[in-house]
Amino acid sequence: MIRHKFLGKLMTTGLLLTSTTVFAQARKSAPFDPSRLKTSWEVVENNHQGKANFLSTFTFVNNSDKPFPNKGWELYFNFVRMVKAGVLPGNVKVEHVNGDLFRLTPAENFAGIAPGDSLKLGIVGDAWAVNFTDAPSGLYIVWDDQKETGVPIKDYSIRPSTTAKQLMRYPGDKTAVVTPTDIFKQNAAIKDIPAAQLPPIFPTPVSVTNSGGNLLLDAPPVITADPALEASGKFLEKEMITLLGKRSPGKKTVAFRLDNNLAANAYTLQVTPEGIIITAGSDEGAFYGIQSLKSLITPAAWSGVQKSISIPAVQVKDYPRFNYRAFMIDVARNYHSKRDLFRILDVMALYKLNVLHYHFSDDEGWRVEIPSLPELTQVGAKRGHSTDWKNMLPPSYGSGPDTSNAAGTGYLTRNDFIEVLRYATERHIRVLPEIETPGHARAAVKSMEARYYRLKAAGKDKEANEYLLTDLEDKSQYRSVQNWNDNVMNVALPSTYRFLDKVVEELQAMYKEAGAPLPAVHMGGDEVPHGVFEKSPACLALMQQDKSVKNVNDLWYYFYRKVNDLLKARGMELAGWEETGMRKTTLDGEVSSIPNPDFANDNFQLNVWNNVIGGGQEDLSYRLANAGYKVILSGVSNFYFDMAAMKSFDEPGFYWGGFVDVDKPFYFIPFDYYRNSKVDGRGNPVTPAMFVGKDRLTGFGQSNIRGIQGLLWSETVTTSDRMEYMMLPKLLGLAERAWAQDPAWATEKDTAKSDAMYAQAWSVFTNVLGKREMPRLDYYNGGYNWRIPTAGTSVEEGVVSANVQMPGMVIRYTTNGEEPTIKSPVYTGPVKAGGKIVKFRVFNTRGRSSRTTTVKVPQPTTQLLNNKN
Repeated sequence: MIRHKFLGKLMTTGLLLTSTTVFAQARKSAPFDPSRLKTSWEVVENNHQGKANFLSTFTFVNNSDKPFPNKGWELYFNFVRMVKAGVLPGNVKVEHVNGDLFRLTPAENFAGIAPGDSLKLGIVGDAWAVNFTDAPSGLYIVWDDQKETGVPIKDYSIRPSTTAKQLMRYPGDKTAVVTPTDIFKQNAAIKDIPAAQLPPIFPTPVSVTNSGGNLLLDAPPVITADPALEASGKFLEKEMITLLGKRSPGKKTVAFRLDNNLAANAYTLQVTPEGIIITAGSDEGAFYGIQSLKSLITPAAWSGVQKSISIPAVQVKDYPRFNYRAFMIDVARNYHSKRDLFRILDVMALYKLNVLHYHFSDDEGWRVEIPSLPELTQVGAKRGHSTDWKNMLPPSYGSGPDTSNAAGTGYLTRNDFIEVLRYATERHIRVLPEIETPGHARAAVKSMEARYYRLKAAGKDKEANEYLLTDLEDKSQYRSVQNWNDNVMNVALPSTYRFLDKVVEELQAMYKEAGAPLPAVHMGGDEVPHGVFEKSPACLALMQQDKSVKNVNDLWYYFYRKVNDLLKARGMELAGWEETGMRKTTLDGEVSSIPNPDFANDNFQLNVWNNVIGGGQEDLSYRLANAGYKVILSGVSNFYFDMAAMKSFDEPGFYWGGFVDVDKPFYFIPFDYYRNSKVDGRGNPVTPAMFVGKDRLTGFGQSNIRGIQGLLWSETVTTSDRMEYMMLPKLLGLAERAWAQDPAWATEKDTAKSDAMYAQAWSVFTNVLGKREMPRLDYYNGGYNWRIPTAGTSVEEGVVSANVQMPGMVIRYTTNGEEPTIKSPVYTGPVKAGGKIVKFRVFNTRGRSSRTTTVKVPQPTTQLLNNKN
């Protein structure tokens, strides 16, 4: 808002014209027009030189009639892989700046690029690259005489990887890509179940009975509610206006009745031809009853105001399996707006999730205004190019040189955040704020350094040091997992704890003003790099003064003891990542980590993410729960929604923890996830032998599993559409597992029976998605950009067959080489297409489609023989 007012003022004073002219003159005076530099990138090979790295190539083509200069420039780019620094063939130097930011500069003998000529630069990176989101991003040029201005390179493309050496990550990699044939085989066991035979409510309730008949609403019903349930009554009234419009109530009724014998989150729902009765133990339970009622309404009803809606008569008894059913959104790496948060909260509410973990601070951004510490958003919420990056953060994840980039720059004002809290609270969703500490904290660290230097220059030394997070004399050298070398709060400084207490104080005030609960604050705790604190005078002095701090490792326990005390003083519990509850020790002379007994009885709530199958820590969730920690199952193998859905160049997301499609959250068995783990992190089949010797969950440990959480980290999530694509439909697998009771297939001891029961349950679930819930999300809240699965195909004797993961979805195809559209023929059965190229797309109810599946169908063997003869 301030920015818009400022622009308005510039326009009225005529200054905007002047600034535009200055910018245009700067562009004119540049030695080369970057728009004429055609740039592309491609993977050359993984497993380069037989090592765990890969070779990729930048190609620069000079489409100008002027030479690209041989000096006087720097070219910046973001890359999620560490690059081997040095002078490349072609006499261009590549070096790491910080984080994921790298720089190309001309070496001494660089000749420039002549008009019409090109330059290829081969770069070696760590590990491997598989899909398009692995590519460098955010390329821009800085000229030596315009050091504060970065000019984006807009003519940039990523060349698809198509060969085995480009796609196979390492010797023994399971497959280059998931093929249409693989998808067909995966889908083959899914039965097409008539819609009338599907369970009427999702997520699955404890019990539901069809009573026969229907309730017809041709006008909004008359709603009455006991005083304790009035909020739910008003909420349903709004929903009915959405469906039936603003018109006078009809004769049908909805009654909300309080029953103190029911648990707070339990409800019963009775629908008859005459009306609806929702009985609940509290307004929370009544709200869940409303969501089940909405689930009974046909998905197409959400496409616009209806003349009438018909609801099947049922009797439902229901309550959730877990009291903690959470989703985490990371807005720090790439920013997601208030509108995005509202849309997340709406879909969470629809599927009865009740905790939004709000990851608003990290190395790459701080996204909530703290008025008493304005630098947190003036510096820490802004990314762009600078000569020193003292008043903003550097570009990350492709955010580029301009501070106006919506993914890199942005934050919620105090009033915005209060509005989000109220919106969530109205939907019985608690917002858990996360302040990343002491690592992953660069945005906060650099913001407080900016504050320090501002106040120091003004002669205010005491104020300058009040919230400083940095020991300015620290000579420690470290590199975080994300390649930052200056991203950790110094845990020996009293000012670090003043800072945290101030932030918590202001957050607490916002929650109070919003009328929102704040029983805990998440204090991060993951991935503090080796080498940190070792040469910090402040830390060395603390080790001399406090005899409980014997070495650098003990600083970890010192920090979390103080942070826990800080929160307890404010009446709150501490939440954190798994490392918060771990202690470093040795086992057989090797460094090892065990659950830390010091905090086991302090109600620490831990999100345990590391369950990479085959990674060695598969049992960590269970070990921590068995030790007494309150655990939220948040494992990467099943619940990291930023993992790509499958191995395909065109599928966005990471895959270091494996590929995660909707099946992985669905088949997760919370109290025995070893049992239903099907593949390891590299896609290899899993056998029970992998879990021999791993700790199992005890009865005591079960009592410490508070719930389940899905997580969406945003390194590759730069837009609202990508956010929804990565969330959905994975979120529905999470919702079913968090709400529904333990399914029968999870407890059946006979493996063959269990497998058959699971196959049937998976068929039911996928049919519910394809015929009910995804069509609902096509229209609900204006429609969500959920991931439409690609078609699977099978070819035999010139005949091509197709299928889809979600029965009920429409497959369309062409045989003339054109892309399928909403007007193309509907696939209804095998297609004879010998010698033709057949293209398939899966369409949703609004005409949006999946990516294209292309099949080159060979001539049938008999025809080939006839032709030969």
